[in-house]
Amino acid sequence: MKVKGFTLIELMVVILIVGILAAASVPMMRGRIDSAKWSEANATAGTIKSAVRVFVAENGAAAAPTGLLSVAATQTALGFTAADLTGTYFVPGDYNITSVSDPDGQATVVVTGSQPNAPSGSKTLSATGTWQ
Repeated sequence: MKVKGFTLIELMVVILIVGILAAASVPMMRGRIDSAKWSEANATAGTIKSAVRVFVAENGAAAAPTGLLSVAATQTALGFTAADLTGTYFVPGDYNITSVSDPDGQATVVVTGSQPNAPSGSKTLSATGTWQ
């Protein structure tokens, strides 16, 4: 009678292979998670950029608001409330309008996460529309 099954060595090799695959995939997934978090900031920064462009079309570039979006006057000028700019990972104070070009009203928005669950670093939505 021959007993069929796996030997201890075979089981240990399988566990080793699974461990190596898990160790290699976790850092790759971590990068994907941060990328997904930054997509929230990109979408909100795009909305801010559009609101600045509308503001400039109605009021001129000289009156265009710049600075942090945590300032109530800036939010009001652009037609936002704090709730409009508050997401899962970013809050109004994380968005900063650094410049507005004249006469087309293209804004540059810098986003820096301040929440504990936000990704680290800063990203910029430039006047040309690139996200970096």
